[in-house]
Amino acid sequence: MPSQPDLPEPAHPNIDSMLTRKFGKEVANYFAGSPLNRVSFLRTDQGFLSAAVRHPTTSFLLLNNLAPLAHNPSKLSFASLKDVSPLIGEDPYSKSEEELIQSYDSKITIPQIIFLGLDETEKSGFEWTIYKGAPFFALDVTPKGSTEEAAKRLIEEKESKDLKFLEGRTHMSLPAHEAAIYAPARALLDWNGRNPFCAQCGQPTLSINAGWKRTCPPTDMSSVNAAIGGTTDAKPTERPPCATRKGVHNVNFPRTDPTVIMAVLSADCSKILLGRGKRFPPLWYSTLAGFVEPAESVEEAVRREVWEESGITLGRVVIHSTQPWPYPANLMIGAIAQAVPGGEEILLKHDPELEDAKWVTLDEVREALDIGTSGLGEGPGERYKEGGLRLPPKTAIAHQLLQAVVGGLVCGEPKI
Repeated sequence: MPSQPDLPEPAHPNIDSMLTRKFGKEVANYFAGSPLNRVSFLRTDQGFLSAAVRHPTTSFLLLNNLAPLAHNPSKLSFASLKDVSPLIGEDPYSKSEEELIQSYDSKITIPQIIFLGLDETEKSGFEWTIYKGAPFFALDVTPKGSTEEAAKRLIEEKESKDLKFLEGRTHMSLPAHEAAIYAPARALLDWNGRNPFCAQCGQPTLSINAGWKRTCPPTDMSSVNAAIGGTTDAKPTERPPCATRKGVHNVNFPRTDPTVIMAVLSADCSKILLGRGKRFPPLWYSTLAGFVEPAESVEEAVRREVWEESGITLGRVVIHSTQPWPYPANLMIGAIAQAVPGGEEILLKHDPELEDAKWVTLDEVREALDIGTSGLGEGPGERYKEGGLRLPPKTAIAHQLLQAVVGGLVCGEPKI
């Protein structure tokens, strides 16, 4: 089993506060704790983006079909503007958003770039007014459209240097700070790739706001550009009217899907509820989870999902911590809940999602957290005892929820 990376430090871990004294130290989960300042208010600043993308300290994380470029599964590889300029040009932000919309041509492929933020630990990095740091961008190098050949050449050039694009659904062996850079890169490139057309009128959309929004342009210059050098008096094609061009809600924003995941204690605090999906490896269990539905509170979602999947009736629900999950765009909201007396009988007939659910003693969970954790596609560690319980690795929020419970959060010292 690959070694499990350390988790990120929470913000200001050594500063005492009334909240820390009452609730304990904040929990930061894997894929969180980004070293970058997103400075989201600068995503519409053409001057800032143009200067940032051309700075010598700027780094690009390249993704091919959402697979990140890396030295190995534990170390990402970053490119420079010189590396990627054959694909994106010397200054992809030479035009303002207004100019981009006016000159929109549906026949031209614009490589998707995401501004991720500034690494403020880089003291000799880029400066813009009061903001300092090394800029980071994500770039989709998937060969497609009019940039297909340039993208293929860039991929071949990188792979010739013993670098590779990491295939697979999850990448949880990266150091925490790199995982937190990769997570928004993957999530935003995936969202842009899934939304090439307007949900209102069906026409192609254009990426704006440094990759964090999409808009539906009113005209298409493809007919004009195709006619250049010809004899016709070509004009931009007026696209059909679209409701997204009216009012303040005139752009498409990235989606984030809230998902609850919960460690459930028995009424007497002696056992924890675990479940296993049909695709889980033998003996591998986890906490229950499910999507929050519209007009539903997090606490209601926890109670509903647990009852639907296991038949257990819950009382009090407390939120513990959260984890961004970029597969494709989830926010895992971790909770700890307790069953009500008389509501602990397991019944799987409501929702057939689980293959099995069972109550497990705290001691058995504690031992499994120590010697029986692994990712879904990995074998257990060397100290694992054959036939023992297996649980998710510490990079999963489920692990942190279980660790909190066996550590006495509910039935011991009342601190998160």
